[in-house]
Amino acid sequence: MGNWYSTREAIKRAGLINGDSKNAIIDRITESQSRRIDLLTRRFFIPKTETQLYRWPSEQRTRSHILWLDQDLLAVTTLQTKAQDSSPTTISSSDYFIEPNNAGPPYNRIEIDQSSSAAWESGDTPQRSISVLGSWGYGNDTRSAGTVASGLASDATVTAMVCSNSSLIGVGDTLLIESEQIFVADKSNAALDSILIDGALTASQSEVTVTVDGSHGIVAGEMILVDSERMYVEAVATNDLTVVRAYDGSVLAAHDNNTAIHIYRSLTIERGVNGTTSATHANATAISVYEPPYDIANLCLGEVLAAYSQEQSHWGRSVGTGEGAREFSTRALAAQRAEIISQYRRLREAAV
Repeated sequence: MGNWYSTREAIKRAGLINGDSKNAIIDRITESQSRRIDLLTRRFFIPKTETQLYRWPSEQRTRSHILWLDQDLLAVTTLQTKAQDSSPTTISSSDYFIEPNNAGPPYNRIEIDQSSSAAWESGDTPQRSISVLGSWGYGNDTRSAGTVASGLASDATVTAMVCSNSSLIGVGDTLLIESEQIFVADKSNAALDSILIDGALTASQSEVTVTVDGSHGIVAGEMILVDSERMYVEAVATNDLTVVRAYDGSVLAAHDNNTAIHIYRSLTIERGVNGTTSATHANATAISVYEPPYDIANLCLGEVLAAYSQEQSHWGRSVGTGEGAREFSTRALAAQRAEIISQYRRLREAAV
């Protein structure tokens, strides 16, 4: 898994899909459709740290100081020529340019500064003569997503953590914590800081105010669990939470005073993804979430819902049965897909 362009939560909300039983199907389709977008556009939208090797001289005609790249480049860490020799030559960052300067990133070529003494050189053979270690991808935009609450301070191999604000992080997000990228594979609940209900709740869909004892830190957009009933927090006014009852297919129920509130802030994670290195991170370290372009995320969401609906209909033309049956069409999605290809498809697939 990794590098999804939409989250499980966004897809379930958009498709009015409830319950845990559909999570595995949605996750599988989201992974598949994200990779399909990569293929359609010939690029990827969450950055990877990789070493790419190139032939020199190139088999295609090009100027002797220009190396055309077959992937989007965001930044160079180390550039070497004669890369397969026992003593490769490292080219200083002051001796080359990444281009186009006025339009990038992403960049599509590296040019030796012709006023320098640097040059591309082949090794014992032309194959794999140039090595480019760097950050690759269409973009690296992120948004702030709270902090690490616990779990990462003492062990760089753990696969669980607690975040400070789960409204900002979904299953399928790729996080950036310091220099490590982390993939969110699942989200679960835990009782945090003995947060309790202040006053009993009846089993009524219209009773939407949950009063909480003391300081709680819950924010709008988070999901909480009271006994076995999930609730979505729409608004917070001091200790009063406005919630959607029986959320995500859970069962409406009555709850006693002083019942514990569990918050969905526990994340199951994959460490050191996309070529980054696992590390420890102190509590309160900032978390960022990578954001692909909005129209890429929107296409992914639409593709997932279409594929999910087709699976539910056994690849027929309607979803559901009886009076609840509805027909669906993917014509609008096809137009959106064509627009994405027109706007984002990388024209130069390879130049080496």
